[in-house]
Amino acid sequence: MLTSGAEPLLQVSALESGYGKIRVLHGVDLHIGQGEIVTLLGPNGAGKSTLLRAISGLLPVTSGTMRFNGRDMVNITPRDAARAGLVHVIEGHRVFTQQTVTDNLLLAAYDLPHGERAARVDEALSFFPEIAEKRNERGGALSGGQQQMLTVAQGLVRRPRLLMLDEPSAGLSPVLVDRVLNVIAQLRKQGTAVLLVEQLVEKSLAAADRVYALAQGRIVLEALTSEANLPQRLERAYFGHHEDVVTAV
Repeated sequence: MLTSGAEPLLQVSALESGYGKIRVLHGVDLHIGQGEIVTLLGPNGAGKSTLLRAISGLLPVTSGTMRFNGRDMVNITPRDAARAGLVHVIEGHRVFTQQTVTDNLLLAAYDLPHGERAARVDEALSFFPEIAEKRNERGGALSGGQQQMLTVAQGLVRRPRLLMLDEPSAGLSPVLVDRVLNVIAQLRKQGTAVLLVEQLVEKSLAAADRVYALAQGRIVLEALTSEANLPQRLERAYFGHHEDVVTAV
């Protein structure tokens, strides 16, 4: 949560991006403070994944500004974004199925000092005992839920300052969803900021400090998750009754 006068860890202003000639994002403004958990909600096709891809350098930014930890990040490469501490965990179980759990994590740490890699792997696995005990098994032998955990662990190897998670609950049982959300709570205690895209609205709101709602490539709501009338505001935003966006403080 930002305090008065504090500079955001991530500041996105008037951001526009898309795919080729198809513009998806239209002047998006968003900020995230140090150690803050922010959830990004919106209907399918609203542009949520596109926004994360533009922030992490996977898509070109055609207009607007973006700063991370005081650094200009417009059209930075994904590799440089990760090295700067901005890590994007893409939707889906993106693991090397023929490599062991440990090797999957070592590959995520490929450019780190050699002496740090094993410690980083152990640290990431400490969040997920379910896959720590399978560290010598191939990624393809894991269940879908375990592969999703491994995907998140790959991001944690980088010790990110900001971790962006795109649909981390996809394909997970309710128990495993809670497991991933518990990891987010632990990250907050460690000072790691999280930008969470999630379809499980109630659970994502319970995990977050603030919420943005995106519709048709535009931010239509920004609020504290503690606001009493938030469900009604979200409903109005989802059904197109856009209100003036009020900055949460």
